[in-house]
Amino acid sequence: MRFARFQQNGQEGLAAEDNGGTLHGFLVGQPGFPGDLASLIAAGATALESAGSRLLEGPAIALDRVELLPPLPAPGKILCIGLNYTEHSRESGFEPPAYPTIFARFASSLIGHGAPIIRPRVSEQLDYEGELVAVIGRGGRNIAAADALGHVAGYSIFNDASIRDYQLRTPQWTVGKNFDATGAFGPVFVTADALPPGCRGLRLQTRLNGQVVQDAPIDDLIFDIATLVSLLSEAMTLAPGDVIITGTPSGVGLARKPPLWMRPGDICEVEVEGIGVLRNPILDEPR
Repeated sequence: MRFARFQQNGQEGLAAEDNGGTLHGFLVGQPGFPGDLASLIAAGATALESAGSRLLEGPAIALDRVELLPPLPAPGKILCIGLNYTEHSRESGFEPPAYPTIFARFASSLIGHGAPIIRPRVSEQLDYEGELVAVIGRGGRNIAAADALGHVAGYSIFNDASIRDYQLRTPQWTVGKNFDATGAFGPVFVTADALPPGCRGLRLQTRLNGQVVQDAPIDDLIFDIATLVSLLSEAMTLAPGDVIITGTPSGVGLARKPPLWMRPGDICEVEVEGIGVLRNPILDEPR
């Protein structure tokens, strides 16, 4: 099942996608509205399936009349994994890590499909990073790797747009990864049962103005989804709705000579097979 959060005339809604690719759904307050997506994820797979069936009975949603929102507006944790593809580690000047490189994003940086990624006034070094997202459905601590995929409710796509000079000013990457309107998330949330386990066999591709700049199989992750869930849960209790942004492959703008930065007027697309295409224009921060 595929779900999308949207906004129409200032009102939030939730939709499910039918087999033909059309979204159907309801606005908050309408009789068929099944509840917000975060609550449905926490309630489990049966609740998601029931909600999807109810939403498909709703009217078709015209995409040109709505704004798609991040699938989850305020995850309790947004855990990002750096250097999780071998060639990206090497192009960044690092040996492939023996333990995941972990940093955090905050919900204040999130935007949805179609919303502009904002290049801030203080920097021109706005880089793209296409990534697969895993969303926790069943929480826990000290989760065994063999059981970990059972804790994943579904998947989405992320563009971890980074302000590189700010990222590299400190040993910790937090500031360069949390500028407002740089975390594109969407366009949909796809339940785990609709995709291969751990998204194995799928491919991720990033395109800037139609040119392929990143292209890699999900199987190239150094730490796969199950391993990430297990390792993260050694340190912290994972909760329903927590988001794991699993890392970007090689081809980032920083590693190119000369560097390839995103600029106003550009269009960046991140595609993951079986999930869809996350597309965002680039704008300058207003002065």
